[in-house]
Amino acid sequence: MAFKLKSSSREPMNEINVTPFVDVMLVLLIIFMVTAPLLTVGVQVDLPESSADSLPEEQEPLTLTINSKGEIFIQEAKVEYDKIVAKILAVSKNRTDTRIYVRGDKTINYGRVLEIMGMLSGSGFTKVALISEPYKER
Repeated sequence: MAFKLKSSSREPMNEINVTPFVDVMLVLLIIFMVTAPLLTVGVQVDLPESSADSLPEEQEPLTLTINSKGEIFIQEAKVEYDKIVAKILAVSKNRTDTRIYVRGDKTINYGRVLEIMGMLSGSGFTKVALISEPYKER
């Protein structure tokens, strides 16, 4: 009586299982879709539109925002009107050549925005600019 030994019929797989890869990529896609809107500037304002070209940026500018309620923010920190210059000087390390972008909500009084820009210019800041949304054809 001859016994036949069972030979191994299993051979290495020649294919890569892509299911775990697809699962990981879909999870990453969802994470990026959820976090991407949070990466924008923190204070929500409705900017006016302009057809002017954007300015090149060599260093990150300071952003001063005036929302529709008239509240003033430097970057994302709320600031009182009489402390604007002191805060900007502190953040910019007393450099008056720091670029400052003023973002004013389009419903806010234009005179208020110009008053703040004038105060910054009068304090020695030479690079003060307004920010607007790019013009969209209707």
